[in-house]
Amino acid sequence: MKTIPWQDRPENNNDVMWRFSENPIIGRYDIPSSNSIFNSAVISFEDGFAGVFRCDNKAVQMNIFAGFSDDGINWKINHEPIEMKAGNTEMIDSDYKYDPRVTFIEDRYWISWCNGYNGPTIGLAYTFDFKEFYQCENAFLPFNRNGVLFPEKINGKYAMLSRPSDNGHTPFGDIFISYSPDMKYWGEHRCVMKVAPFMDSAWQCTKIGSGSVPIKTEEGWLMFYHGVINTCNGFRYSMGAVLLDLENPDKVLYRSKQYLLAPAELYETTGDVPNVVFPCAAISEGDKVAVYYGAADTVVAVAFGYISEIINFMKKDSL
Repeated sequence: MKTIPWQDRPENNNDVMWRFSENPIIGRYDIPSSNSIFNSAVISFEDGFAGVFRCDNKAVQMNIFAGFSDDGINWKINHEPIEMKAGNTEMIDSDYKYDPRVTFIEDRYWISWCNGYNGPTIGLAYTFDFKEFYQCENAFLPFNRNGVLFPEKINGKYAMLSRPSDNGHTPFGDIFISYSPDMKYWGEHRCVMKVAPFMDSAWQCTKIGSGSVPIKTEEGWLMFYHGVINTCNGFRYSMGAVLLDLENPDKVLYRSKQYLLAPAELYETTGDVPNVVFPCAAISEGDKVAVYYGAADTVVAVAFGYISEIINFMKKDSL
């Protein structure tokens, strides 16, 4: 029987989430062309797992690649990027693709990513087998990043979180939600959560962005997100969690005031972009959750936790 990747909490560790002892699970040179592999999304698939990976090549061209794993830890990533076919649009050209997310909705797997079309916007595609991919219309105008789809319709409509931004290394950003009747036309944009006041929770005072596909729990939608503080040494990305209302996910029920994971290990503090923990996927099984994150814009790592403990952590000290 397939189970999610898991490692028990180490002795004498009281943290709500803990890192896999063999991190990083994917190195920067794990395919021949790569300069770095990070900010990638994985999902349960057939008898194992599938994923869409951000691989920047040695010219630092950004693209997305498919990969497969039996255990969710050891991955075989294709050496060539995904070649898109036309889905609900003929406009499938893009200058770059990065930071993908993956979710299963109804009968297919949907991929969202930051798509280069006159600036960063949210690209969408679907696949049934992670071998053939069909690109659809971009969801939004530039500039936008961190598009994350909910795994089921909300009140009869597809729903997606995103972070409107600018064309550069965005020094601001809040999380919004948008709805669609058909995965082509998006509207009803609503603000979900804003950056925190510096005095209340400085690790997320500069910008925030949706991370993992939300997990449906009895108490709400659990979503891991990144928060950023602008320090004298540049941006520092950490990971928190939020619980959104099941029927009205633009309503925040609880939000972590303290971070769950922040750059501390060498592979998180040292790399192409130092001091980055950037969650892009979460796989759950019962009360267990494994969160995949990019570290220092260079490698992929994973951390573990219990959903009930994470929710209680938010409740006890909610922003």
